[in-house]
Amino acid sequence: MARWSARHPWTAIVGWFVFVLLCLGAGITAGNNPATTEDFWVGEAGHAESMATDGGLQRRPTEHVLIRARSGPLDLTRAGAAARDVTARMNGLPEVADVAPPVRSKDGKALRVTVVMKGAELDAKKNVVPLLDRTAQVAAAHPDLIVEETGSPAISKGVNDQRGEDLALSERLTLPVTLVILLIVFGSVVMAGVPLLLALSSIAATMGLAMLASHLMPDPGVGTNMILLIGLAVGVDYTLFYLKREREERARAGGRLGPEALVELAAATAGRAIVVSGLAVIVSTATLYLATDVIFSSLATGTVLVVAVAVISSLTVLPALLVKLGHRTEWRAAKKAARQAKRGAPVATKPAKPENGRVFAALMRPAQRHPGITLCVSVLVMLAVAAPMLGLKLIDPGKDTFSRSIPAMQVYDRLTGEFPELLVKHEVVARATPGRAAEVRQALADLGQRAQADPLFSRNAEPVVRTSDDGRISVLELAVPHPAPSAEAIDSLNHLRDRYIPSTVGGLTGVEAAVSGDVARGQDYVHHERRKLPLVIGFLLLLTFATTAVAFRSVVVGLIGVVLNLLSAAAALGALVLVFQGTWAENLLDFDSLGAIASRVPLFLFVILFGLSMDYQVFVVSRIKEAMEHGMTAREAVIDGIARSAKVVTSAALVMVTVFAAFVFLHLTEMKQMGFCLAVAVLLDAVVIRMMILPSVLLLLGERAWRPLRRSRRTRSTAPAAPSLPHVG
Repeated sequence: MARWSARHPWTAIVGWFVFVLLCLGAGITAGNNPATTEDFWVGEAGHAESMATDGGLQRRPTEHVLIRARSGPLDLTRAGAAARDVTARMNGLPEVADVAPPVRSKDGKALRVTVVMKGAELDAKKNVVPLLDRTAQVAAAHPDLIVEETGSPAISKGVNDQRGEDLALSERLTLPVTLVILLIVFGSVVMAGVPLLLALSSIAATMGLAMLASHLMPDPGVGTNMILLIGLAVGVDYTLFYLKREREERARAGGRLGPEALVELAAATAGRAIVVSGLAVIVSTATLYLATDVIFSSLATGTVLVVAVAVISSLTVLPALLVKLGHRTEWRAAKKAARQAKRGAPVATKPAKPENGRVFAALMRPAQRHPGITLCVSVLVMLAVAAPMLGLKLIDPGKDTFSRSIPAMQVYDRLTGEFPELLVKHEVVARATPGRAAEVRQALADLGQRAQADPLFSRNAEPVVRTSDDGRISVLELAVPHPAPSAEAIDSLNHLRDRYIPSTVGGLTGVEAAVSGDVARGQDYVHHERRKLPLVIGFLLLLTFATTAVAFRSVVVGLIGVVLNLLSAAAALGALVLVFQGTWAENLLDFDSLGAIASRVPLFLFVILFGLSMDYQVFVVSRIKEAMEHGMTAREAVIDGIARSAKVVTSAALVMVTVFAAFVFLHLTEMKQMGFCLAVAVLLDAVVIRMMILPSVLLLLGERAWRPLRRSRRTRSTAPAAPSLPHVG
């Protein structure tokens, strides 16, 4: 592929950008297929929601308009007029199904008007804008009162708006810093711009492909974040590895080879390593599909697509661009030499720069001189960082955990302060034959009375039983005056499932009962992930080992890769728990601790970190293997391979750390946790794992690490052409 692209550069360049435009055009034409509420159903809560939906009693998107006095006690006459105004304006909207009578708070300081919207729960965030506009009109018409609106639709819209602002902020932070790092590495604006150009074009193509893929696997709205996050990181990394290798081959050839030959040599080494690395990332990320979760499937799809597109760009348009830039460099060099010859001045030649500077030499020295001590100390440090992971607690982040900078969340806090019964609602769903509807309703009513006697449940909210028109489905709503993530709310769910349901409606023969609601959704989701975790991790370890062992034809190298990746991921998760599960870093990183880690973060990060760690594993080990094929001993090859790859690996790591660290400045705690953990993992992996632990292990093992590998019979070569990596498989 690289050879063809190098020989037909304009065709490859134009073809690439046509491909990007076609992907975008096809995606925009097909449109995005968003996930529905049904796609999120998990466990007992999902089963309960399925039964309720079957009876037409599913949860409806609901907004609440809160009316308060600006100062002093609430004037009920004026508040009542404002409530009637709200009711009239809301009833005139096609998005509104029903407006409930106003409800006064227990202390008389606020009035609440509940508005039930039409349509599906997830669609409400797009349809809530007219309701917010009407509330603003009422507030303007009654300036002596505070009239404000909140609810799950308004909060979801606020979260989406904040996510969009956060993504724009991350782009403003990462792009300039990435460009500065690339300028330092290459010392050229043009060469620094190439990785960014290809990374951004790969992201654009992937956006279109992701829209097409959403018609096979619905998009829950998180895939775009991952495409941007991973796309910029691996896109720049792959291009950086290729560019650095092409420069090395150019320096080694000393002007004896043309740009086409240099690109072909780079493709035979760095290009093939990129393919192996990309395949490893894709294979490891694909294990997320085993979680059978719509969010993980979307994250996996976005990552797989953007990595595959980045690999393709590095084998097609990148070689073509390098050929054109190489010819331009040769032309400028020839023109400069001609001017110097015309003046009679000698042609100046720049001395070759050392492969690595003093910093890299200092980092590599301990492993070279004292591999055993370096290995022990480094592993102990990584295990110490990983130790807090043993205290990992998981939580499903709901609306109670969202940033309070969202206006709807501020109103939500004021609303639940006045009406605590709105904090949490459990929904007990029962299904039976139509002839038993009265019996089921009576059992649910008995359940409600028992719950009312439990201090964990609200006593000022009368339990309501609703029955479907055909009499098959009945739903009981129970209010809990505690936030969803709290221990009290979780205990109330356990009391329902373990005590009250079995002794009431659950004890009826032939009646099926289940509990849903915010707490049930979150708890069932966490349990679902815990059940899937061993399966995903098991396949991840197996596939990572197989990919590495086949790529380098060494079982030992495959085992080393798996163990080191485990160590790197464990240390990153340990650092995550240490920082985000406690409160000591709240002011430092601007977040409110959840007392736990978002439930999706550990599994996702474990898989992604394995994939990203494979990047450095492949590039470092491929250099060592290449040196051995040139005839070096195992020790010489390790020292030479680490030395040659240290600078480029560290530069690539800095780019990745920059991209991931930008997410620490975002508002959503879940995104902060992901960004922090990825940044720490990449930094530890590039510095501690690849420059201290990996060389120490390989130096101690010597030839034994490569025993299955057939050593080349060639003597040590000084030819400019570098041997290629073996074909995978």
